[in-house]
Formats: sequence, C-alpha cells, structure tokens
Amino acid sequence: MPFEDVSGRGLVLLGCGKMGSALLAGWLAGGLAPSAVRVVEPDPSQWLRGTGVRLDGALPEAPAVAVVAVKPQTMGAALPAMAALGGGRTLVVSIAAGTPLAAFEAAFGPGTPVVRAMPNTPAAIGRGITAVVGNALATEAHLALAEALLGAVGEVVRVADEDALDAVTGLSGSGPAYVFHLIECLARAGEAEGLAPDLALRLARATVAGAGALAQETGEAPDKLRRDVTSPKGTTEAGLAVLMAELPGLVARTVRAATARATELRG
Repeated sequence: MPFEDVSGRGLVLLGCGKMGSALLAGWLAGGLAPSAVRVVEPDPSQWLRGTGVRLDGALPEAPAVAVVAVKPQTMGAALPAMAALGGGRTLVVSIAAGTPLAAFEAAFGPGTPVVRAMPNTPAAIGRGITAVVGNALATEAHLALAEALLGAVGEVVRVADEDALDAVTGLSGSGPAYVFHLIECLARAGEAEGLAPDLALRLARATVAGAGALAQETGEAPDKLRRDVTSPKGTTEAGLAVLMAELPGLVARTVRAATARATELRG
C-alpha cells in the first residue's frame, strides 16, 4: 500500500468508532506505522489503546491526510479542532454520511482538497465497497491516496458528483440493512413452513452469504445465475413467480427513498 508520504507526514483520524477502527486496522495491517497516526477520540477503546497510535499531544502541523470518521450529528462540534489543517497541504477525507463537500470547504477554508466517501458496514470484515468523489481541488494524486486508504477495507469506486454519491448511499451504503432484512424474512418464512427457528435462520444466513459469494467470485450476471438455478416448472420457478411480481418495484422504491433522504440530509 503506497503509504510513503503518509508515513513521513502523518495521518490524523478524527473519530474511531466501528468504521474508523476498521480503517485503522486495515492501515496498520497494510504496513502503516502506528507512530504515523494521531487519533482524536474522546473515548478510546482498549483495542485502540493497544495499537500504539498516538492518542494525545498536538496535531501534526501539516499531515498528509486527515480522515473524518465521526457521526454526522457530532460533526459541528468536532470539526473546529481540525480547522488548522486546512489551506491545501492536507487532504481531507470524510466518511461521514450526509455532510457535503461544501461543509468541509467552509470548515477547513479555501484551498483545501476534500474527498467524500460512502463506505458500507461489510468494511468491518474487509469486504466493503466505498464510493468516492472529490471537490474541485482534489487532484488525481489526492483521489489515488484516498482510494489507497479506503481500499484497506474493500473495493473502491469513483463517482462523478455528489448526486451520484446520494444514489450510492441509497444502494450500497444502506444496502446491507436491506440484505439483513431479507435474511430475517427468509428465516421467518422457513419457520412458517415448519422449520425450527435456529435452523431456519442458519439456512437463510448461509443461503444469502453463499449466493452473494457465488455472484462475486464467478462474475456472472445475476440474471444468468438466477436462470441457471431455475428449472422449468420446478420449485424455484414457482417461488420466483411470486417474488418477481413484487420485488423489483419494492426494491426500486426502497432505494429511491434512501437516496432522497441522503439528498435531503446533504441540504
């Protein structure tokens, strides 16, 4: 992982909850020295204390990057402590949902390159996917650095603008919750057909995880995978006849609602 500049100039991580911790673990596993990282976290976990990163003392004067990983509701109180890092020498990367590029430009001042990112919760096990978009001052080198840092927890893709990032939020940012609910629904349906609750949940969880892994690892189009497992006049065809009559519209409305809320939060 290309951490030479980060190792030399340092990295500041504002907030170290679940997502911040996942990122930090990935960076350290990828070879970033703990001494190069300064974490601003009011309630550090035992795990964080044991990593060897710096938890106190002054911020570096001009670190290579500052990663903002606090919850949106605490953003207003947290950013003033970082304002001195603005002005252009430090790349600001935010993984906070709902806070637009303009808010960071206002907080850090003119001349500051900013990259907004939308990860998702599978990042906790290194299987996430993150979309990024930069402001007008974010160069190719800035975006490449952001991608390298975020790539520690999964795939990274670029989008053209913040409208597209709202759609990403509605699809992959919120998507894990949709999948978890699908597992719930499958398990309940299995129970309704007479299966024991623990067995139904085990079957549902393994089916969703295995199907997702199959789609990911084969690279086959999902409609082909669906057709491959659907025998004419068989059980899967009977189930799909019900599901496909309702699911496409329901999923479209779900993603649309989440995307609209992301746009609303961005202001």
